[in-house]
Amino acid sequence: MSFRFNSARWGPLPLRFGLGLVMFVHGIGKFDVGPLANGGGVAGVAGFFGSLGIPAPTLFAWLVTLVEAGGGLLIILGLLTRYMAVLVAVDMAVATLLVHLPNGFGVADGGYELTLLLTLVAVSVALSGPGRLSLEQALFGRELLPEALSEMGEIGEREERPPAA
Repeated sequence: MSFRFNSARWGPLPLRFGLGLVMFVHGIGKFDVGPLANGGGVAGVAGFFGSLGIPAPTLFAWLVTLVEAGGGLLIILGLLTRYMAVLVAVDMAVATLLVHLPNGFGVADGGYELTLLLTLVAVSVALSGPGRLSLEQALFGRELLPEALSEMGEIGEREERPPAA
C-alpha cells in the first residue's frame, strides 16, 4: 500500500473542525444548560424570531438549535458532512440577511462579518466534503454522496473508479 499526500483532501479538515466547533458551541448554548448557556434558551430564541416576524418561531428556533448543535457535531466528526454544511450555510445566510446585515459589517456592532464568513466556510465544506479523518472515510471508505454526484468524480480527477458493487 502506498501513501500519496493529497493536499486537496486534507484542506477541508481545518475548515470542517472550525465550522463544526463554532456551530456546535452556538447550538448547545441555545439549550440553556451548562457553562455554554445563552441565558434565554430555545424559548428566548423563539421570542427573538417572533420579534423579527418569522412565522412559527418556536419550530424554527428548534430547527436552528438542532442544525447548529447536531449539525456542528456531525461536521466535526465528518459524518453527513455535505448535507449538514448545506443546512448550516442556509442557517447562517438567513441570520446574515435578517439579523446582521442592517448593523453593518463589523461584528463588534452586531454586523454580518462573522455570519457571512460562516456562510462561506459552510459552502466551502459542502463543496469539498469532509476530507480525510472523517467518520465517512473510516466507516465506509468513501464520502457519503448521492449516487449521481459520486459517479461524477472530482474536478481534475484522473483515476478511474471501479464500478460500484
